[in-house]
Amino acid sequence: MVLLRQEIGDVLRDARRQQGRTLREVSSVARVSLGYLSEVERGQKEASSELLASICGALEVPLSSVLREVSHRVAAAEGVPSEVAMSEAAMSGVSMGEVLVPDTVPDDLTERVDLRAAGLVSASAA
Repeated sequence: MVLLRQEIGDVLRDARRQQGRTLREVSSVARVSLGYLSEVERGQKEASSELLASICGALEVPLSSVLREVSHRVAAAEGVPSEVAMSEAAMSGVSMGEVLVPDTVPDDLTERVDLRAAGLVSASAA
């Protein structure tokens, strides 16, 4: 079973280590006790949204990036394609379940739609 707090902690720890920073440095900047930050990184405590924002600020990492990485890890653990895999598949026209997204525009569609007016083609390309 995937625990969200463990994945969040792993992502935060990875970000801190990639920066070569210590728990003490980050806890000081984030204004979080060293012990509590350690527990968050080990997945023993669930960080509130305010605390998570403070830690991300101290790491200078957008909260959205942390949550995106956590989402990818949870999806991988569940065996579910992440949104990145799904968008790449959609761009190549590969079916993900019931949805098939073509990677080309039908010829007759370009005749019916003014692509420049729709903002899909620049004036120089048309």
